[in-house]
Amino acid sequence: MKTMLSLSINKLLFASPQHGIDAFNVLRGEMHNSTQPYGEINLCDYTGDDLAHVVKSRLALCNRLHITLDKLIMPRQTHSVNVAVVDDQLMALPYDQMTNRLQNVDALVTPLSGVCIGVNTADCVNIVLCDREADIVAVAHAGWRGTANRIALNTVTAMQMLGARPSRIVATMGASICRQCFEVGNEVVEEFAAQHFNLNAMITRNADTGKAHINLQQANAQVLAEAGLDTQNICWNGECSRCNPHAYFSARRLGINSGRTFTGIIRYDMQHLT
Repeated sequence: MKTMLSLSINKLLFASPQHGIDAFNVLRGEMHNSTQPYGEINLCDYTGDDLAHVVKSRLALCNRLHITLDKLIMPRQTHSVNVAVVDDQLMALPYDQMTNRLQNVDALVTPLSGVCIGVNTADCVNIVLCDREADIVAVAHAGWRGTANRIALNTVTAMQMLGARPSRIVATMGASICRQCFEVGNEVVEEFAAQHFNLNAMITRNADTGKAHINLQQANAQVLAEAGLDTQNICWNGECSRCNPHAYFSARRLGINSGRTFTGIIRYDMQHLT
């Protein structure tokens, strides 16, 4: 392993400029081939990678963001719809207690500046949100289960409890599996039907196989609109994790024992910007 890792990010843009907000996907970096399971950069510590490599990757990102390692916060995701608030109280906890608080959590919300919150995905939808007027930012991991059970709604609700307003919130989805690549069984379609999604807008069937293909980005956009966001403030960067194996991790290509694409958002205070 090289002493220094080359970290690259793909910035996630909102529908309108958000001064002092950085949102991004971390690219997997250099590798000998696209089947290398952990790439050069992997920040996720629970998918089988060497812990030293994970720590090196996290330090590379912190160096890029000009923050210390304790300001990089990510949960232990389980495809839940649980949201945690990253506030001064949580940040003051010893590391092991903080880690326990972030178990079984798939979305984070924070009013703090200089703290990068993030999630790890490998095909699932990653969503970053912010209300710049209220100085609230959030990030969510939405696989098909989290999407169907409306983790995006729970995230917006948590933001509201801190003072955000849905009418001001902007949301962007980063690299995640596209409809063409996301083939599912009928049990998944039935779950979305049971949860009252607009199936006509999000599902197509392969004419040859009859298999259903779900547009997870469209499904999450529906949830965000139901939560009160203006549809013009909801977007996706258009990149598919499975279609771009040299840039992003894809569990459908590599299996579950592989790296994860880290999606982060950080708000800087005005003093940092001047």
